Amino acid sequence: MKKIIHLATERGFADHGWLKAAHSFSFANYYDPQKVHFGLLRVLNDDIVAPGMGFGMHGHDNMEIVTIPLKGILAHKDSLGSEGTITPGEVQIMSAGSGIRHSEFNGSNTEAVNLLQIWVFPKERNIQPRYDQKQFDTKLAKNKFQILVSPDQEGGSLWINQDAVFALGEFQSGSTTYSYTIKHPGNGAYVFVVEGSIDLDNANLGRRDAAGVYDTKELSFTVQEDAKVLVIEVPME
Repeated sequence: MKKIIHLATERGFADHGWLKAAHSFSFANYYDPQKVHFGLLRVLNDDIVAPGMGFGMHGHDNMEIVTIPLKGILAHKDSLGSEGTITPGEVQIMSAGSGIRHSEFNGSNTEAVNLLQIWVFPKERNIQPRYDQKQFDTKLAKNKFQILVSPDQEGGSLWINQDAVFALGEFQSGSTTYSYTIKHPGNGAYVFVVEGSIDLDNANLGRRDAAGVYDTKELSFTVQEDAKVLVIEVPME
């Protein structure tokens, strides 16, 4: 197994007043030639948006965009006619395809919203743009991974136009070793610690730290402090 470590403190940071953003990969004004992408994973932004503020209508194409709210309410509107809010426990996906425009605003005038927005290169280009969102039962993610996004909609997950899998779990500390098995041979896995801390192959990963793991069929870890762990499995080329 091979791995690369991305510490939270080494991410790119931008403070726009209304938006505080941490970039795991090169994005906007942040550029690191060693952190342009991991396989077909292109963007992982950890955004905090002030009450009542947000991103106005803007366009994307040929990208799979997954949004996972961690705190607060995110209001969404797009050129397909989709309009609504997403909250923690829900996941949103857009296939930008041949072109889509959307806006994202904090749906609260009193509380900040914290979200992860993740971009994956698509398998097929210029498909019909598509939007979907789903509420997941977080009880199913206790001490095991719950599949949120997959190409075959495993376990009722959201569909993605790529051989990529998003899995989220909440794990208790102790002597138990937890594992994740790669679903698609040859894929790598970007392991992002949302909260808590884990030991992954002798690498200590704390809150918002990450490791890109590849050339393996399975990864195993122990939990040092109760942890929420997101695995983003993607083709490496």
